[in-house]
Amino acid sequence: MSILIDENTKVLIQGITGKEGSRACKEMISYGTKVLAGVTPGKEGMNTEEGVPVFNTVREALAQFPEINTSLIVVPAKFALSAVKESIDARVPLINILTEKVPVADVAVMIAFAREVGVRVIGPSSVGIISPGKVKIGSIGSGDIASRIFIPGQVGVISKSGGMTAELSRILTDAGVGQSTVLGIGGDLLCGSDFVDIAKLFEQDRQTKAVVIFGEVGGTYEEKLADAITQRQITKPVIALIAGRFAETLPQDTVLGHAGAIVSKGRGSAASKIKALKEAGALIAQTPEDIPNLVKQVV
Repeated sequence: MSILIDENTKVLIQGITGKEGSRACKEMISYGTKVLAGVTPGKEGMNTEEGVPVFNTVREALAQFPEINTSLIVVPAKFALSAVKESIDARVPLINILTEKVPVADVAVMIAFAREVGVRVIGPSSVGIISPGKVKIGSIGSGDIASRIFIPGQVGVISKSGGMTAELSRILTDAGVGQSTVLGIGGDLLCGSDFVDIAKLFEQDRQTKAVVIFGEVGGTYEEKLADAITQRQITKPVIALIAGRFAETLPQDTVLGHAGAIVSKGRGSAASKIKALKEAGALIAQTPEDIPNLVKQVV
């Protein structure tokens, strides 16, 4: 098994004719993902190099391909809200937003609309999702990297950082530890699905025996995961690597890179996250290289 995506995933790419959308399309098809259609307003009637038909709207694409169950959003930030609303209105069950720098107010609207109708949103600023050997969505594992560093196995990986989704998986793979599903949830202030949301899916997945998370300074999603572990909503072992401990040495109000890197009254700091997760029973990795050994202790 896996979560969110599998061999039955059939994808629509919104923004398919742009540079990032075109590249994602090519890589996804190369990996074996079924990309059935794309949407770029004004480009209806054309086909991509891979032969994927392009439509003006999501509804037009679904009229021809009603089996589509996933949408990848690869449009400029100012158009992301309208693109996501289009897929929500069409009740596409899973929406993965690759687009970065989406205004926080727009993300709040997306999340509210999606929850109202039961649509799952991953992102924004999500590098994508991969179930090794089955299917991948987005730019996760660019080029031929996907087939080399992601291997099927029993560990679920959730990362705020796009780059660390691949790095954590490479380290696990080098140690002979495979992955069930790997995904980037994005590092923005708000995200459509947080650590708890995804960990709950792994909790129900028979293939997944442990969950590895990569967290960062800012926000409280890691502390919410600690609460969920304490409340026994998550019972599978959790191994956590939290980046940003260096921030403790910086002057207060220092601006860090990620949109979600906001610390408020102690909560959101690396120290706060580590303390909460450790007290909840999660295993804390000091370095990425510690992770395989910690996984092998519990799996």
